[in-house]
Amino acid sequence: MVQSLRELSPKQRSAALASYLGWTLDAFDFFILVFIMEDIAKEFGTGLKAVTYAIFLTLAARPIGALAFGAAADRFGRRPVLMINILAFSLLEFASGLAPTLGSFLMLRALFGIAMGGEWGVGASLIMETIPPRARGAVSGILQAGYPSGYLLASVAYFALYGLIGWRGMFFAGALPALLVVYIRGKVEESPAFLARATVRQDSGIKGLLRGNAKLFLYAVLLMTAFNFLSHGTQDLYPAFLSLQHHFPPRLVGLIATGYNIGAILGGVFLGAVSERIGRCRGILIAALGALCVIPLWAYGTSPLMLASGAFLMQFAVQGAWGIVPAHLNELSPHNMRGTFPGFVYQTGNLLASANATLQAWIAEANGGNYAFALSLVTAIVALALAGLTFSGIEARGVKFHGGPENPEDG
Repeated sequence: MVQSLRELSPKQRSAALASYLGWTLDAFDFFILVFIMEDIAKEFGTGLKAVTYAIFLTLAARPIGALAFGAAADRFGRRPVLMINILAFSLLEFASGLAPTLGSFLMLRALFGIAMGGEWGVGASLIMETIPPRARGAVSGILQAGYPSGYLLASVAYFALYGLIGWRGMFFAGALPALLVVYIRGKVEESPAFLARATVRQDSGIKGLLRGNAKLFLYAVLLMTAFNFLSHGTQDLYPAFLSLQHHFPPRLVGLIATGYNIGAILGGVFLGAVSERIGRCRGILIAALGALCVIPLWAYGTSPLMLASGAFLMQFAVQGAWGIVPAHLNELSPHNMRGTFPGFVYQTGNLLASANATLQAWIAEANGGNYAFALSLVTAIVALALAGLTFSGIEARGVKFHGGPENPEDG
């Protein structure tokens, strides 16, 4: 992994850094909300449940952004659309801190979801088309590690800044990612694969996406639905499980959460790189089965140390599988739709899995508040589904992107 990263040219490293930071800061802006929902509810005189609709609207709107920004990236280029995208979610994050009513706040979070939905696909296509094929696995893991990195960054910002600036100030701080545009404008060049196709007419929108690719699109959406169920199914209610079922204090819950986010980052980087040797499907299959094996320790550990260890290993496996996704989806993507296809299927799968928290909470309540059972049941089912989809699926590891570099010198 280290060798493949060292071989990247300065321009390729700049593109990799920009794509990683874009996803990190996008996730940072998203996760700020989860720390301050109770304050927002008090501000607008409502219950916590009403504020949770902000998360649902953000998730539900992400496929719209993936399609719109992805189509624009396929037509006008990855670099300018990525800059516009980052400015959009940064400004909408800032505006969320100015919302005078709950209704306006929810509307702004829906618009933020559109902008958030566009960033991953555009950033992933930019970097995957810029680097040589043999570096895709390592860079894929680093790129996807941006998501838990953003979660960690939001946790640190909340710890350090909330007492000084309050909940509205947290959203104002979320506008800082706009500064990344200055770096992209000065250091990052357009994808060579896009430039090679710039004179060729590009399809766009749903019609262009499905033309001749319907089976691939359906398979990728099912794959990403399983991926998102596994991710949300092992993360979203785990802090509540620790608090409600084990009665752990907030500081202990936060410490365990920090630990499993570190596991997520390490897993994504490690398995992303390993997939370059063993293959994308094999890497995902190993991670899915690994998550299945960790369930007893993760859900039924009898001490804080056992649960923390299980959570670390679970997220190492789950986000390890995710670390392969950017390379895998970009390699499967039709050449003329790489700005649209990966991001749209990812976010469509995210939409289909958006009811996960509600489903797990319902199962727990129907079983006397047994969150361990609810988390285990859903995780086991989706881990097996992901393993089955991957085992029967296809991959295109090392495929040449038309116009993209084959060796570091080409970049």
